[in-house]
Amino acid sequence: MAHIINGVEAAAAVIDKVKSSASALQADTGVQTGLAVVLVGEDPASQAYVGAKSKMAKECGFKSVQHSLPADTTQKDLLALVDELNGDPSIHGILVQLPLPKHLDSEAVIQSILPEKDVDGLHVVNAGKLATGDIDTGLISCTPAGALILVRSVRGEDLSGLNAVVIGRSNLFGKPMAQLLLTRNATVTTAHSRTKDLAGVCATADILVAAVGRPEMVKADWVKPGATVIDVGINRVPAPEKGEGKTKLVGDCDFASCEPVAGAITPVPKGVGPMTIAMLMANTVIAAHRKLGKTAPKF
Repeated sequence: MAHIINGVEAAAAVIDKVKSSASALQADTGVQTGLAVVLVGEDPASQAYVGAKSKMAKECGFKSVQHSLPADTTQKDLLALVDELNGDPSIHGILVQLPLPKHLDSEAVIQSILPEKDVDGLHVVNAGKLATGDIDTGLISCTPAGALILVRSVRGEDLSGLNAVVIGRSNLFGKPMAQLLLTRNATVTTAHSRTKDLAGVCATADILVAAVGRPEMVKADWVKPGATVIDVGINRVPAPEKGEGKTKLVGDCDFASCEPVAGAITPVPKGVGPMTIAMLMANTVIAAHRKLGKTAPKF
């Protein structure tokens, strides 16, 4: 039976370090770490995410600012708000909740955030730093950063000699995840929907990371015995066993079949998910330290 990797415990450890780092920074400089979250429109999922992020920021002792804008906000007004937050010295991290309403250009908004305040790690400067192996001066996308902590909890700091396969090539997760694994000396394959013999490629992996958004796609025969499996998928599927119209969350891996084969595996929920908000808080306190010329904590 596989070791079940507990994302809730790992996230709590990150948050504890964030709290102590923010508290020590404030005691040393008198400056409170500041995070601004921007929500446009009334998408229920986005509202829930933003609420959770703002609540966690307050729990960490941050100055937590939330800007809720109407769905018909113009590109000009949104960019003006970002510009205002860029210039606010009390704000160290800026997060614009995605997806934005369809009439807005998300990419232009993301790129308008100062790279040093881009706590989502999506600015081209931060993406470029990671791509060139600079993990010390940029900010790393939260979900891959969290997933790497879970890998390290099982496999240690140095992944030399291990084969890693990342299924998915998105800018949001797949590419930065592959680059992070490379910084730890893993031999990395990025696989995707066009990969020939995807199952066969996955079966070579000592570390298998699934981020394709297809419920329970990865089956037991895709998993090398003893592999570390990191399931990034969050898919809501019908759950008739719970009653008519009920749903449940499942990952991109068929947990029931993969778990007996894997050496370690993340569940869904309570696996990678909790790490995302934890790493957002970590990035914010890192950004605050850098802004004040202090040595930033490492996570």
